[in-house]
Amino acid sequence: MYDKYTIMKVRYYIDTSVFGGIFDEEFQEFSNLLFEKIDKEDIVIFYSELTEKELKKAPQRIKDFIIQLPSDRIEYLEISKEAFDLALQYISEKVVGETSYDDCVHIALATINRADVLISWNFKHIVNLKRIHGYNAVNMKLGYPILEIRSPKEMIDYEDKN
Repeated sequence: MYDKYTIMKVRYYIDTSVFGGIFDEEFQEFSNLLFEKIDKEDIVIFYSELTEKELKKAPQRIKDFIIQLPSDRIEYLEISKEAFDLALQYISEKVVGETSYDDCVHIALATINRADVLISWNFKHIVNLKRIHGYNAVNMKLGYPILEIRSPKEMIDYEDKN
């Protein structure tokens, strides 16, 4: 049990798009700034079985980047039945269509594992106000906490850049 003096580590669920953003001209600046922030602060990265599966198709330089991340700052999440069920609930509630099932699994894993924030560059199915409200409506209906969903750009502390 934690007492009032215990500082809990901040936990980021990072979806596959952010790792890809490291080498994408459009997303590179803020993806790199995000990983610099993670490196400087005591942040745990949730890395899921699904992320691992999706990254098998990624270029080698992305895989090499992930390998160099400090292993003591990564928490590996397996896909549970609870995550599958929650992902299906998002679809049955029409937050997104069936083709976005993997995106729903990312959301479900972040929710169930109490991530402080899910970070993504997927503006169509994840970092989208209508979708965020939908995911969180389902979460609240089922007794889960609200999930913060942001892009890497939103996670940068601009006052620290001066």
